[in-house]
Amino acid sequence: MHTTESLRDIPPALQSKSLHLLTENTPNGKKVQILLEELRIANQITWETHLIDLESEEQKKDWFLALNPNGRIPLLYDNTPDLPICVMESSAILIYLHENFDKDKIFGFDTADERSQAFQWLFFWHAAAPIQGQTRHFSDRLGESFLYVNTRLRNEMLRIYSVLDDHLSGKHRYSITRDYIAGAGVGKYSIADIGTWPHVRAWRSLGFSHDDMLAYPHLLEWISRVADRPGVQIGISDKYDSEENPSLIVRGI
Repeated sequence: MHTTESLRDIPPALQSKSLHLLTENTPNGKKVQILLEELRIANQITWETHLIDLESEEQKKDWFLALNPNGRIPLLYDNTPDLPICVMESSAILIYLHENFDKDKIFGFDTADERSQAFQWLFFWHAAAPIQGQTRHFSDRLGESFLYVNTRLRNEMLRIYSVLDDHLSGKHRYSITRDYIAGAGVGKYSIADIGTWPHVRAWRSLGFSHDDMLAYPHLLEWISRVADRPGVQIGISDKYDSEENPSLIVRGI
């Protein structure tokens, strides 16, 4: 929480007693956007969207750093309590939204075992995401000096895909092919899927071919299954693109 004094430079757009999302249409932003849209469809939530101009590094300015010292999006600013609550890190935001706004546990679970499953897989991908980011960063770097780096990162990403594919296939547990990552039986669509899908769907951006991905058929089926959801389609749409919606861009005072 932050005191009124520490938030004196907050933009006027964030001062209404509402739930505020500060985002841009990146994979990390998309996972929170998706959950919010899914909750909206389920009549569980309303919020205000504010887009951050990453090219001008608005997220590195003092007003933003007062809300998120890491200077990254997405950021959830809950101004409904007496003292506002700032939540940084996309996985932490998913948990916050689920625990505080998903009253019917539509995207979570009742049992401790299933909740633990969802958190385990959510954190599995949260730990893996930087590998994907580095793979993308180095994928277009050529030359012998980058050969080892590229090979190492690509192999690690393929290993991560294989972990997800084996899990979905039921290869190591119960021999039940799963529809979703967490939950009993075939699983249930949850924050574990929402927190993973926006990154994994982007395998082409890492330089992998369709032939590369044929080794992970269950993962590809899961990517398609999640992509068919209306909340997902809205959550990754141009609605959250600052270039398409300049009126939603928020800047410091």
